[in-house]
Amino acid sequence: MASILKIKEVFPALPNKKIFEIHDTAFSKPDNKGRRIQHITKGPSRKQTIVPTSDNIKDIIMGEANAYIFQINMLLKSIKSTTRAEFIRPCPGGVSINTNSIPNTSDLNTIERYLKLINGASNNEVLVSQLPQSKSYLKITGIPYIQPNGNKLTGDDITTTMKHLELFEPVNLVAKPRVIKASPKSNMAIIWFDIWDSQNSSKAKLLINHSFNFGRYIATIKATNMNPGVPQCHNCWKWGHSTFSCHAHGSRCQKCNSPYKLEHHRDLAWCCKANFKLNPPRLETTKGKPCSHNFKCINCKGEHMADDNKCPF
Repeated sequence: MASILKIKEVFPALPNKKIFEIHDTAFSKPDNKGRRIQHITKGPSRKQTIVPTSDNIKDIIMGEANAYIFQINMLLKSIKSTTRAEFIRPCPGGVSINTNSIPNTSDLNTIERYLKLINGASNNEVLVSQLPQSKSYLKITGIPYIQPNGNKLTGDDITTTMKHLELFEPVNLVAKPRVIKASPKSNMAIIWFDIWDSQNSSKAKLLINHSFNFGRYIATIKATNMNPGVPQCHNCWKWGHSTFSCHAHGSRCQKCNSPYKLEHHRDLAWCCKANFKLNPPRLETTKGKPCSHNFKCINCKGEHMADDNKCPF
């Protein structure tokens, strides 16, 4: 039996004393029957501006990174912005510019206009993206796995339907939806899809618990626990930790796993240097040509580099 706390409180305006009885169960925590679903994973630091570019433009920018930082900061200063670029780093599909504060739209436009002046860069090759986005993880239920025409439900079927629905107009998919059976003996499907979102999951909130027609069926959108996947370190090229938490003392080459970056492989790798003591002798790789030698992946031991999409990892 819950104990009772008696509190005597005297109110001057009242002639009689009031005694309040408060059960301590009123202060107990509610019984949470289930854990809250964490459907959103936070994106990179908002002080990081992503610039998707071609590999050619990326090499130009990284080759003169200090000059670009100086020019970008001069332009930001000219528009009286307090944002300053600190450094540029390569990232998959482009470069990332880290700043001392979160850049606004004017800052992003200034950076984009300058980068488009790079020799050989077209308007389509350089496009400063919005601030790094988060991902929301959602699923769709209520659709059969085997359709009335006898075909299996595919991600392309879901994508086509989404394009014709107003509900999904403000949504950008991270990748094609994945379709699985709810259970081995069930004919119902679960469709998993991820969307680019803000850190407060504003776009996911427009979808969660809403329903739509998929042919004759009524499908429902639900939140699901985030599954950001396992990260690959771009320093040592092993899986299971991010680049910023890597404990390696230096960068490794994703081709040969030697202690230097891939861009220096041609100049430093033993395989590209002449060795006339071997039988047959090994000739030096022709200047200006990439290394043609094969190495095994550090993770799966396959015939490819550690960052190749063909890697089973």
